[in-house]
Amino acid sequence: MFGLMMDRPLTLPSILEYAAAWHPAREIVTRTVEGPIHRYGYADALHRVKRMANALRSLGVKPGDRVATLAWSTHRHFELYYAVSGLGAVLHTINPRLHPDQVAWVANHAGDSLLFWDISFADLVPEIAGRMETVKTFVAMTDRDNLPASAPGGTLVYEELVAAASSDFDWPELDERQASTLCYTSGTTGNPKGVLYSHRSTVLHALAVIQPDCFGLGAADGILPCAQMYHANAWCTPYAAPLVGAKLILPGRHLDGPSVCGLAVAEQATFLLGVPTIWVGVLDHLDGTGQSLTSVRTVAVGGSAPTASLISRVQGRLGADVRQIWGMTETSPLGVINTPLAAHAGETAEAALARKQRQGRANWGVELRIVGEDGAVLPHDGQQSGALQVRGPWVASAYFRNDGAEAFGDDGWFDTGDIAAIDPEGYLRLTDRAKDVIKSGGEWISTLDLEDAVSSHPAVALAAAVGVPHPRWDERPLLLVVLRPGQDADPAALRDHVAERVAKWWVPDEVRIVESLPIGPTGKVLKRELRAGLART
Repeated sequence: MFGLMMDRPLTLPSILEYAAAWHPAREIVTRTVEGPIHRYGYADALHRVKRMANALRSLGVKPGDRVATLAWSTHRHFELYYAVSGLGAVLHTINPRLHPDQVAWVANHAGDSLLFWDISFADLVPEIAGRMETVKTFVAMTDRDNLPASAPGGTLVYEELVAAASSDFDWPELDERQASTLCYTSGTTGNPKGVLYSHRSTVLHALAVIQPDCFGLGAADGILPCAQMYHANAWCTPYAAPLVGAKLILPGRHLDGPSVCGLAVAEQATFLLGVPTIWVGVLDHLDGTGQSLTSVRTVAVGGSAPTASLISRVQGRLGADVRQIWGMTETSPLGVINTPLAAHAGETAEAALARKQRQGRANWGVELRIVGEDGAVLPHDGQQSGALQVRGPWVASAYFRNDGAEAFGDDGWFDTGDIAAIDPEGYLRLTDRAKDVIKSGGEWISTLDLEDAVSSHPAVALAAAVGVPHPRWDERPLLLVVLRPGQDADPAALRDHVAERVAKWWVPDEVRIVESLPIGPTGKVLKRELRAGLART
């Protein structure tokens, strides 16, 4: 017997329609690529989205077509999130920090038919336009006055398309399992791999994100995502914010400390999210200027594991709660989030800090397991670590065009490539990426624990541990350290600092101070480049 309930598809336009109807004046604020601040309410945004949907139809966009963007976090990009997917087409958000050859490659692999691009890519687009084999139409996301002279011939202008189109538009009836967005992950070896989200998966993910024990979002919040909209849907914030009627504060292209702080203060942001390197820049700016962010209540940190030192700095300087998350492009991206249990009421500051260094617990919708080298599922004892596998309604079941099929098991689980343990309370603790783990004398050494140990030194800004060949032990750890501005530290003293905090045989043979570390397109340290560079020396 079936239940007697209405069957309404879970589709993305319903989110913006709700926001426009019930939170019409709640603002979307953008620091535009052109420079000025742009602001409008959800009702005005919906009118422009419908105009763009009509414009896309006039350009021949059909359901299933891929429409690409090379764009930062702006109101125009927000509009494309809904206009493209609402038509039944697929929004392909290209990471502009990829190498130009890879930008062209992913456009061809996706079969993109249109490319919308921000004017800050006025040099990149002409360079790769001829190599984008399927792109027939280029649209500059600006007005006529700011159209770069270098734009490819025949480039259309975003604001002219919006102005010429009608806002009279009815959303087509879509199957909720229809593809909505396409994002390529840069965290794999070889060419990037495409993750194809659906309307259903994205709506469910947004509903999970807003829960109290997740991001805990509501209409009173001002959300400032420092994860760009080209990366895993800006951690779902372009959907979560209108879903609850929250203010959405889009930073454009600038994510340096002064820019983030200035926007957060001016717009009274309450919820910030981004990778650890963002918060290092923010904290250094606050320390240098004495400025404060009194409106911020929560900072979500993901992309890579924050150190204990960074967590303490954020909480001490901002007075905000730090919630570490773990996820991947393949998990939309939310996998787990670190929030306390009832049993943690009254925990000491030291206990809370120790807990927050774990990645977190799964919300409803995400299942986790760890698997040993023999394929056996391991217990949640906090001691045994193995390959982390996940499944759920917003977890990828395959890569686009069936690339990388070996990551998806026949039993329906996705192998994340992470090595992890899960403790009896259900908290996930990553120990390494499978490709980054150091094996010395037949035993594993956690690079994350080494990085956390050295980062607890007040002079350290950033650290990376990598394995280097050793004639006896196969591999030994090398620690590469970037110091905070104006700080000095002796490598031997840093090594002694680590030795006080890890097992004796984990202590790196060398600590090397460097000017910088290679940072990838999503804000993570590129250890493969470090290893390649060390192999050449």
